[in-house]
Amino acid sequence: MLADSNPLVLSAMSQIFERDSRFSLVATAATAEGFLGTAMRVPVKVGVIEWNLPALGGAKLIEVLRAQEAAPRLVVYGEDRADLPRVAMAAGAAGFTPRSAPVETLLETCASVAEGKMVFPYVDVRELQHDPIRTLSRKERTILEALSKGLTNRQLAAELEISTNTVKFHLSNLYDKLSVRNRAQAIAFYYASRMPSSGDP
Repeated sequence: MLADSNPLVLSAMSQIFERDSRFSLVATAATAEGFLGTAMRVPVKVGVIEWNLPALGGAKLIEVLRAQEAAPRLVVYGEDRADLPRVAMAAGAAGFTPRSAPVETLLETCASVAEGKMVFPYVDVRELQHDPIRTLSRKERTILEALSKGLTNRQLAAELEISTNTVKFHLSNLYDKLSVRNRAQAIAFYYASRMPSSGDP
């Protein structure tokens, strides 16, 4: 699903996604409220949203959607500002593509996000890390790895054969140890811990 306040951009994006056989365009919207209303009724796997989408804005839209079961994973299609990818990631977006990037970049970002990956080209997630991964218990590491696959609390509980309350308890401890506020930042730590440091060959 696509959401942009500029009708020309929305029309162009619609044509681009309709031409790509990997995607099925479900709906479009010109406002955050329009996107939210449709996403609550119709199954949407990935959404592309303008960050300054009227009237709620991208950050609030992401916050509201994240509280819903089976919410779409969101890619922010935003202005080429140095801080915006980091802000979008902190809000809970799954990916970011600058408007100045080639069309293929947006398509590849959406394809990767659909596979459960996080895509933030201009964010070095290692900057968020102070090496706390090693402080996690074995259970917390297992939950973090499962979390990186995009599983909900209910799915985590089923996969790990524990109650949802136990999942919440472990997530709370995990967030504290990683000094993060949400799932997106925890997942960013997970991927950062698997990257070689800049000093490695």
